[in-house]
Amino acid sequence: MKKYSIYLFVLLAFATAGCNKFLDQAPDERTTLNTPSKVSELLVTAYPRGNHVLLAESMSDIPAFVSATGIDFAVNQNGYFWKDVEAVDQDSPTYYWNACYTAIGAANQALAAIAKATDPQAYSGQKGEALVARAYSHFMLVTLFSKCYDPATAEIDPGVPYVTDPETVVFKKYDRKTVAYVYQQIEKDFLEGMPLIVDNYKVPAYHFTRKAANAFACRYYLFKKDAAKVIEYANLAFPANNFADNVRPWKSYSAFNVAQIEAAFSNAANPGNLLIAETVSRLARNYKRPVYSVNQNRLNVIIAPVGTPLNSYRIFSNSSTFYYVLKFVEHFVRTSINATTGTTYTMVPLLTTEEVLLNRAEAYIMQEKYPEALADMNTLISQRVSTYTPATQNFTEAKIKTFYAGVTTDTKQTFFNALLDLKKAEFVHEGMRWLDILRHKLPVVHADADGAEFTLKADDNRKLWQVPSEVTLSGVEQNPR
Repeated sequence: MKKYSIYLFVLLAFATAGCNKFLDQAPDERTTLNTPSKVSELLVTAYPRGNHVLLAESMSDIPAFVSATGIDFAVNQNGYFWKDVEAVDQDSPTYYWNACYTAIGAANQALAAIAKATDPQAYSGQKGEALVARAYSHFMLVTLFSKCYDPATAEIDPGVPYVTDPETVVFKKYDRKTVAYVYQQIEKDFLEGMPLIVDNYKVPAYHFTRKAANAFACRYYLFKKDAAKVIEYANLAFPANNFADNVRPWKSYSAFNVAQIEAAFSNAANPGNLLIAETVSRLARNYKRPVYSVNQNRLNVIIAPVGTPLNSYRIFSNSSTFYYVLKFVEHFVRTSINATTGTTYTMVPLLTTEEVLLNRAEAYIMQEKYPEALADMNTLISQRVSTYTPATQNFTEAKIKTFYAGVTTDTKQTFFNALLDLKKAEFVHEGMRWLDILRHKLPVVHADADGAEFTLKADDNRKLWQVPSEVTLSGVEQNPR
């Protein structure tokens, strides 16, 4: 792919080679973005190439201390104890922050080129993709680095800089504004962009198709607690309601070997993968056996929500100590043919059919439409049990209430618990549980190697990832501690 001069968010300069390199390229090179195909090439870079999964998973209630023989790395260690990660390399908050703003910079450069084109209507599809991609990166930033959207406080909670112009100066001043403001801008971008998207990509899963854009809208409105909109966009994503045929087909992996399962999970042809990104990440190398991860008993409980074992997941172990559901595959690119060093990549699904289905189920629970919620949850269960028998494996109201009897007697909360535990099983190792913890303001309890317990309270400021210290040079305040 041809390289273009992209004026990135100024903070990227600190994560790479400094201000001199940042200013090396001549501004006039931007005029080379003069055809729809060239703008499309640029938009390949409008998706974050950083990864938030390892840290999000480490901070959640999924891992526990397993063994000191595991892989010991800062993101897992710091994340598990909810300490700020000082590392700035791949899989760190700083790396992800910069990756998102780099993607935003590419989207903004594309939009600037389109605005200057003599025939902007010829760029309609590219404009739609750029707007939705820009909205997505800002959404992930405000989700991880700001307080979760709460209508009672969103107008005063600090957000993240919403950048809409190509970066042209060093140390440009930015304002975090508020979570409410960032949400308004996100919604404005994706509502304008979605109708413009043209689904004519060679590999649709690497781009924001209309289906993927609807899936993103579904997530956005779930965080905004707008149940009706969640259901609306879930139905737009799958108007035929054919979720069972479009989730990741775990049942078909029963005869696959390790390499085949790994390849299938993040494959662009996998119907469950609505949007996939190539990330610079050690996720595939490190998720299987961190010091703080899951043992056999813990994983067996996680993948049996409401006591229903979802036995189509393929479980493996390292040294009969660390257990995991096989998901990610590493792509290692050497710096040269004979080199032993290089860059580690992991392909990661950003939006999936399963999330859309379970987001709709959660919206139904919000509306107290419990039969509809059960139908959606049981649709997924039907595709996660190898010898599925509805009368045995399906969730029912009676089964759910009995299972959580010692936890709550509130019907709505009981259904939320079942839904969140089903999501916890489906998305184990994928960092999605952390998003649920943020949205539902759940506390998290971890224990160290000696059994001493530590609690992350529902409103703990440590839930907000720390904004990189360098951003203070651009006037952006860090999060409180």
